Amino acid sequence: MWIALDRRFLIVSLYVCSPIFIYTNFVWRAKNPKKTFIQIRNPNPISRCDGVLHSTLLFFLSSWIYISRKLSVDVGNQHMDLNASPLPEEDDSIRSDTIKTQFAGRERLTGLGTMGQERRNGGSKRRYVDVDPMHMSQPSKHSQGFQSGDKGLYDRNSLPPGWLDCPPYGDAISFIIPSKVPLGDSFNDKVIFDKRYSPQQAIRQQRRLGRELGLVIDLTNTNRYYRESDWTREGIEYVKIRCAGRDAVPDTESVEKFIQEVTQFYSQQAHSNKYIFVHCTHGHNRTGYMIVHFLIRAESLSVTEAINRFSEARPPGIYKQDYIDDLYDVFGEQKPKAFVCPQTPEWKRSPDRDDDAAAGLQDNDVQAGQMTNVLGEGEMENSMGAGEVANAMVPSEMTNDDILGDNVPYNQIETMRQFCNQALKLNVRGRGKPQFPGSHPVSLSRDNLQLLRQRYYYATWKADGTRYMMLITWNGCYLIDRNFQFRSVELRFPCRIVNEGATINTHHYTLLDGEMIIDTDPSTHKQERRYLIYDLIAINKVSLVERPFSERWMILENEVIKPRNIERDRLFKSRNPYYRYDLEPFRVRRKDFYLLSAVSKLLKEFIPRLSHASDGLIFQGWDDPYVPRTHEGLLKWKYPEMNSVDFLFEVGNNNRHMLCLNERGRRKTMDGNRVVFRDPSVDVFSLSGKIIECSWDSEEDVWVFMRMRPDKSTPNEFITFKKVMRSIKDNITEEVVLNEINDIIRLPMYADRIKTDCRTFEKNGRRK
Repeated sequence: MWIALDRRFLIVSLYVCSPIFIYTNFVWRAKNPKKTFIQIRNPNPISRCDGVLHSTLLFFLSSWIYISRKLSVDVGNQHMDLNASPLPEEDDSIRSDTIKTQFAGRERLTGLGTMGQERRNGGSKRRYVDVDPMHMSQPSKHSQGFQSGDKGLYDRNSLPPGWLDCPPYGDAISFIIPSKVPLGDSFNDKVIFDKRYSPQQAIRQQRRLGRELGLVIDLTNTNRYYRESDWTREGIEYVKIRCAGRDAVPDTESVEKFIQEVTQFYSQQAHSNKYIFVHCTHGHNRTGYMIVHFLIRAESLSVTEAINRFSEARPPGIYKQDYIDDLYDVFGEQKPKAFVCPQTPEWKRSPDRDDDAAAGLQDNDVQAGQMTNVLGEGEMENSMGAGEVANAMVPSEMTNDDILGDNVPYNQIETMRQFCNQALKLNVRGRGKPQFPGSHPVSLSRDNLQLLRQRYYYATWKADGTRYMMLITWNGCYLIDRNFQFRSVELRFPCRIVNEGATINTHHYTLLDGEMIIDTDPSTHKQERRYLIYDLIAINKVSLVERPFSERWMILENEVIKPRNIERDRLFKSRNPYYRYDLEPFRVRRKDFYLLSAVSKLLKEFIPRLSHASDGLIFQGWDDPYVPRTHEGLLKWKYPEMNSVDFLFEVGNNNRHMLCLNERGRRKTMDGNRVVFRDPSVDVFSLSGKIIECSWDSEEDVWVFMRMRPDKSTPNEFITFKKVMRSIKDNITEEVVLNEINDIIRLPMYADRIKTDCRTFEKNGRRK
């Protein structure tokens, strides 16, 4: 309890007691010059008084020393001064708070970034491991709040500021209900009975209004408010989309995830009359921002109309100016001069931090605690140099899950999507979820193995990286991921110079296809990103999809790669370069393809020496056009033990593990298929609702978890699953592939063309 004493009380006590002590001690000394300083048993009342006062002074001094030491929290060898507010001035997460940290007696000011927030790191941004304490059966000591060791200083079940007087929910907007966050039973001792609003109460209240909930979308950045099972045990689906809030509007990826979930639910539940329950902490800003996005895109409303519609359903609506400004900016709409941002509601007007900032701090503290446990309390300081605290949480290794580049405004994304679809000659209609248009290979099986005999193929290694298309324009380059989302990166692609002295132009609307890999030097372990381009879809607005692959591959080399390399080499020698290629976030090169006669060397010599991971081969038809989506003639062979399927993983009632696929736009639960997690460090509950890649164990007839796939938002199609299972059943080993190819290259079609290609290679001094 002494830790709770206010320092000011101790100071005042010392100032009051010290003069009294000095005076009484002087009197006592004058009367008893030969006696010891303290005589507890002295019958003299002054002596007894002096003894008591002296004991009291000693007590205050020892308390002062003891509590002064307790006024800082020790995390490893870091001491955070708790005289200042122990909680950040942000919503849900530590973003740029200033914390005093001490190293070897010196104080440094260091900004700690949020664990879930994207970080710039050499042109890339990083994701972090998600810690989900609510999925533990019993909250551990390290998940009880902001703490050091086992001394808790922050109540995990503290109420979000303004929550008590915030209205619980608003009117339905079509089939969406905005709400504040319901609080689980662990908060009951903080909320009087009439103010309680739990998941169970929210379900009952909506039922009384004739609204049956079918989906809950949670936009908070913490898991402390309730358990997911509060919804799922009632048969209600639950989706978590972490949004930081406060000074950061939801990012593009979160918005697209929200739109996807709402659209998919509505298409599947169109006749069930069920509702979607959406909440952040108070159900106004993040919730409103997401719903307004959906209304604009689904019902073709203007930004003003959508904002007003939400305000009517959930007064006063979105009351943060930056959220409203961002909506107008994203959709490129002029904000009316008469438009006035609503005032902050009375229940929210307080100097306290916004929303669930405390929870975000707590989540970060759990991870900091885990980091201390891994390094050891005495090793934390040694592991970080001066001024490195800001990067203490940043992983040193690059991973394929890192988020690269910057967000792109929605109105720009739509324009670029249209170009991609036009270049690929896709006729896309409707408002469904945008589909990635890139070409997808199919697994090699006994059936399609015969295609290698019927067409002329080249081969390349299958890199275990991240698939990206790339759109090059005058004003920037954009990586296009599997969710058909765009992120801008700073790269330069000059056009080929036709006439000496001519102005150097850059590519404009050139569309590439490739994969991002991470090369690791085996001796130094230095990592470097590299984008391997393996196809060219359009060049300067001209579609090339109908050209044979051999032509596209040569145009890629001559019109994209060579001009870039020539300019890079020239600028590298210049004293005053107008562009710095060495500052780009990753390297770029064309991926090599090989004659089938070289496959044996590819497997036995080339792949083992690669500086990045490879899980098999790709067989590319040399005369094939570019086929969007699934390309039945583009074949992939994986090492048998690496054949895999991407499932949607769900944890249902009674902790039942479910694997799901897509079938004609609907979710298909794969009953009878089991998944096992052989790595004990994997938090199974945190994977619920995520896409996971699994390999097949034929001995135990189970799927084995390999990794999470943050780059994918949808599972494989059921037809893809059947093809992979067929490939697994066929068990096409490396030996089978090599034997088949040895027969194929003796066929007249292959023998003649291989000779021709070899002569061309020798003539051009270039390997294809």
